[in-house]
Amino acid sequence: MSAESGASRPRIIKKYRILGVDPGSRLTGYGIVDVIGTEIRHVAHGTLNIASTTGKATLPLEDRLLLIYQGLTQVIETYRPDTLSIEKVFFAKNPVSALKLGQARGAAILTAKILGLNVVEYAPTEVKSAIVGHGRADKDQVARVLEMMLGKQDFKTSDASDGLALAMCHARIHGSHSALGSAHQNTLTQSRTKKRMGLAESLGLTSENVGNRKRIVRERN
Repeated sequence: MSAESGASRPRIIKKYRILGVDPGSRLTGYGIVDVIGTEIRHVAHGTLNIASTTGKATLPLEDRLLLIYQGLTQVIETYRPDTLSIEKVFFAKNPVSALKLGQARGAAILTAKILGLNVVEYAPTEVKSAIVGHGRADKDQVARVLEMMLGKQDFKTSDASDGLALAMCHARIHGSHSALGSAHQNTLTQSRTKKRMGLAESLGLTSENVGNRKRIVRERN
C-alpha cells in the first residue's frame, strides 16, 4: 500500500468525549458522555457548588467566576473531553440575572478554549427536542429520559441533569459525523437543518409515556 493511498483515508475517531455544561453563578452543572461508533456511554456528571443558593450571595461575582474556571479546569483535566457543549445566550426577564448568567457562560467557554476544547452551542429548545422529542419538555421530563437511556442516576441538582442533557444533545446530533472525524469544527454556530428523532422517540416513548412523572432517583438504603 502506498503512502498516498493511506493518507487519503478518513481519520477514524474510536472515542469522542463530550462535556456538557449548564453554567450558573451559584451552581454549574456538568455531564460527560463518550461517543463510540453509534453508541453513547455515560462517563460522569456533577455540580460545581459556587455559592449558596439561598439568600444573597456573599462571595463577589469575580470570585465566583474564578471558581467556575478552577472547577471546570479540574473536570477537563480529569476527564479530557474533546468538545464543550453549552447553551446559547437567551433573554431573561431579570436583566441582572441574565448578565450574571452570561458572565458564567463566558467563563465556561473561555476555560474550554484555554484548554484546547472545541465549543458548540445549542438553544434550550434544541436540547429538549434532541432528548425528549419536543422543545416544551420540563426539566423532570428531560432527566427521566436520560435515566431511561443511561440507567438510574443520582442527579443531586437539575443543573447536573441539564449539563448531561447538553452533552447527550451534541452526541445525538453530531455523534455519527464525529465518529468519522468530520464534524470537529472550532465554532459556536453549526447548522442543524435536518429534523432528528429525539431520544425518547427512539425508545418508543411518547409524551404520554414520559408525561409529568417525577424524576427517577436512586433508592437509598
